[in-house]
Amino acid sequence: MTTATAPTTAVILAAGLGTRMKSSLPKCLHRIAGRPMLNHLLAAAEAVFDRIVVVTGPEMEAVAQAAAPHVTVVQQERLGTGHAALQAAAHFGAGDVAILYADNPLITPETLRRLKAARAGAGLALLAMRPPEPGKYGRVLTDAQGFVTEIVEWAEATEAQRAVDLCNAGVFCAPGRDLARWLGLIRNDNAKGEYYLTDAVALAVAEGKQVVAVEADHAELRGVNSRSELAEAEAVVQQRLRMAAMDGVATLTAPETVFFAADTVLAPDVTVGPHVVFGPGVRVESGG
Repeated sequence: MTTATAPTTAVILAAGLGTRMKSSLPKCLHRIAGRPMLNHLLAAAEAVFDRIVVVTGPEMEAVAQAAAPHVTVVQQERLGTGHAALQAAAHFGAGDVAILYADNPLITPETLRRLKAARAGAGLALLAMRPPEPGKYGRVLTDAQGFVTEIVEWAEATEAQRAVDLCNAGVFCAPGRDLARWLGLIRNDNAKGEYYLTDAVALAVAEGKQVVAVEADHAELRGVNSRSELAEAEAVVQQRLRMAAMDGVATLTAPETVFFAADTVLAPDVTVGPHVVFGPGVRVESGG
């Protein structure tokens, strides 16, 4: 993808170990519809941004292989999301930079385009959601005009702030040079002793920048941190794939019983009967 302006960059943070998965496999390599979570997000980012940088952790060669041919950098110490994003700063350039998370595999290209468009009219844009149960998500605080003033991590929030239902989805977009400067100013004087990417919002506001929140459906923005959440994400992706097949070329006689791989290809006028499971790399020709 090319643009007339400075190249845009998506930075995907993929250094998470996935402790709650209780697996030796890095979290972002757990599969949905036969494809690693990371690669679902890569496909969405590739449709919107000119270049992609993936931040991995030490001894995560398998993640770098999954990210190829995109650039990877290593976060040697896991000191928080702000620190992770800072590792990619040398690749930001002058164009807009979006920070994404590899365990958010359901974000669509359409939502990323809305994020970019919102950034064009503000100093920083972020994705936000209103989940049915806000839980321990960071809260997005806004002023009377609807501009974001601050993101408060749950651990730092007051009871009044925790009552806010607009939650941070973690995805930011800002001019590369501004973002690099803010990342370098973030401090770790908080309850967890980590460098929070969310602190960039307060730094942007302090410089007089307008910060806007782009709302999207929680079902799209939620993260995958456990096996049960992985199963929920699988259900979302399968429903998308079934609808795409039926909106496109295929008849599914019992769609809820059909399971696709992310790369399944159906030729026009294919009929798929009940209880069919497609493995990776399958193409069905007409009359199949």
